[in-house]
Amino acid sequence: MFPAPTWPPLPIIVLIAALGSLLTGCTTLDYFAQAARGQMDLLEKRQPIKEVLEGGDLDPGLRSRLVLSQKVRAFAVSELGLRAGGSYTSYTDVGRPFVVWNVVAAPPFSVKPRRWCFPVAGCLNYRGYFSREDAEQMAARLRAQGLDVCVAGATGYSTLGWFDDPLLSTMTRQPEPDFIATLFHELAHQTVYIHDAPAFNEAFAEAVAEEGVHRWYEHQG
Repeated sequence: MFPAPTWPPLPIIVLIAALGSLLTGCTTLDYFAQAARGQMDLLEKRQPIKEVLEGGDLDPGLRSRLVLSQKVRAFAVSELGLRAGGSYTSYTDVGRPFVVWNVVAAPPFSVKPRRWCFPVAGCLNYRGYFSREDAEQMAARLRAQGLDVCVAGATGYSTLGWFDDPLLSTMTRQPEPDFIATLFHELAHQTVYIHDAPAFNEAFAEAVAEEGVHRWYEHQG
């Protein structure tokens, strides 16, 4: 089971991080600006799940996912010991197939990806963009430097509790086991996140997600 790749809290701390980015040029500043716009757009569009469920014309498939999300969220807190805060109590229709596109680059014949370091999120193995066009432009610049590049869409990411993350429409379209795993995965990031340790953070969240899904279905009989 492989939950969607996540994007730790780059957009959240933009007000702090952008100050540091002023020292590194316009390209970095543009990157933080698009991250801030994308994050704020998700927050402005969110609706309380309780209110969405009260809507009479709600798609049955979406209604089922929203109801399931609240049960899974409660299970994550009570049975897995994860911190949920106010996350996943609201819903945002993203209006596109992925919420962000992550750009990963590495030298030819290497499996060691390039890392980008940020003031608060630490060093990561990718850069996330809310626009696929922006991601592809970054990928083109990296290919021009002789790097092998991959652009991959992500259905969700965690702001690590800095904001109350909404449940995203991109997440609800996943098959049920993957949907449940993604919720556990993101809440694991919100519970434990170690600065400058992307490999550990993803491995930890993946382990929690896989074990969490096993326990969920065992609990459901």
